[in-house]
Amino acid sequence: MSELSTLARPYAEAVFRTAQDENDLAAWSSRLAALSAIVSDANVARLIADPAVPAARVAGLIVEVAGAGLGERGGNFVQVLADNDRLTLLPEIAAQFETLKAQAEGTLEATITSAQPLTQAQIDDLVAGLKAKFNRAVRVEVAVDASLIGGAVITIGDQVIDGSVKGRLEKMAFALHG
Repeated sequence: MSELSTLARPYAEAVFRTAQDENDLAAWSSRLAALSAIVSDANVARLIADPAVPAARVAGLIVEVAGAGLGERGGNFVQVLADNDRLTLLPEIAAQFETLKAQAEGTLEATITSAQPLTQAQIDDLVAGLKAKFNRAVRVEVAVDASLIGGAVITIGDQVIDGSVKGRLEKMAFALHG
């Protein structure tokens, strides 16, 4: 995972700089999301991995599927990735781009993983608390993981706030045996 992250970073940063220069972060966000979805398709992934299919042909197919919204710069970006055998990095590039975009917009990306589904009121309360703590707007993704037993784990960047029962039990076990 960290290798993918390292390989994707220069591409994500280059696209982000281009998007900022064009004052078009939202459009690039949409382009990257679409490209990510395209290369994640099993049939396209097989084409990308097939050494008998030339990179230019794969890039052309991806550009064609993406449609007119991709634009000339988007098409050029796909071609650069294809030429460098990096098309499979598109999902990671898109994720890193979204992180850079959120930072530029002053928004934090948070993941709230709870043991049980949260109500909208609970999510709103957590978001309000995170806004107050970090003094920034917060955009959340919510997930459910029953193995947490109870409570929730909030991840913001490399920070983890573990309020789960499972996390508390692991801390107690470590303290007792540590």
